[in-house]
Amino acid sequence: MDLSNLKAPAPNQKNTKRVGRGQGSGRGEQSGRGHNGQKSRSGYKRRPWFEGGQMPLQRRIPKFGFTNINRSEYRPINVHTIGEFIEAGKLETTITLEDLVNAGLAGKNDKVKLLARGELDQKIEIEVHAASKSAQEKVENAGGTLTIV
Repeated sequence: MDLSNLKAPAPNQKNTKRVGRGQGSGRGEQSGRGHNGQKSRSGYKRRPWFEGGQMPLQRRIPKFGFTNINRSEYRPINVHTIGEFIEAGKLETTITLEDLVNAGLAGKNDKVKLLARGELDQKIEIEVHAASKSAQEKVENAGGTLTIV
């Protein structure tokens, strides 16, 4: 067996449309294009964004503001979420960035920011990229330490 013997499977063996080959073929005369009109002419190409003369979408949408390409996105994690994961046994009281990734709270390339929603009962040592002031206070009031990497 070599490449010259290979054959496509049965569902892929479809005949091509042979248009413009006379009346008997069933696709003669207008070649499947119907009668007159723009679509029947040669050279017709409908652009995907054309909306029939209506004001196109790209001209209707307001263009204000800009997107800062240097913006750094943080993955927010709240204090109460950390507490819940510790109670569930998914995290220890000493938490590194790797522990947060393994627990599914952040991706391996995410920057993590600790936010202050909820209460914290346990004394924890946590390592994050950023933290809000109130979150930092909550961790310190519970007797823990917060390290910013």
